Amino acid sequence: MAKTTKKKASTGNSLWKTEPEEHDYPAAYDYLTLMISEKQARAVVSQLRKAPISHRKAKDILRASSLQLLSSDNSHVAKDMRRVETGTLLSPVLLVRAGLDATRPLVVADGYHRICASHHLDENLDIPCRIADLPPR
Repeated sequence: MAKTTKKKASTGNSLWKTEPEEHDYPAAYDYLTLMISEKQARAVVSQLRKAPISHRKAKDILRASSLQLLSSDNSHVAKDMRRVETGTLLSPVLLVRAGLDATRPLVVADGYHRICASHHLDENLDIPCRIADLPPR
């Protein structure tokens, strides 16, 4: 089974939609308001909506965000991996750069499970993402 997944994952960009899903933005806002003010979160989400799609590797996103790779049997990660296996495209992820002097230089505002699923499929695949900078306080 893993060999089939690896082979299917080798197509890279065919795993991903070209644009984030609309519901990803309110999810990012909800998450961000746990760490920053609602005003700042609105500004960041506005930046995310306008940001161009760029591509980063799963392993680099995890390193920059200081997040641990969730196991492939995590229910959300497994669900995203099944989506890929059935040909359902994943939504690009939403990232926020906080800067090198921040505790976490990169915040995954939406898409953590998709990043982990992609890493399990192939850590070197490019993940489409929108990146915004955290506004100064």
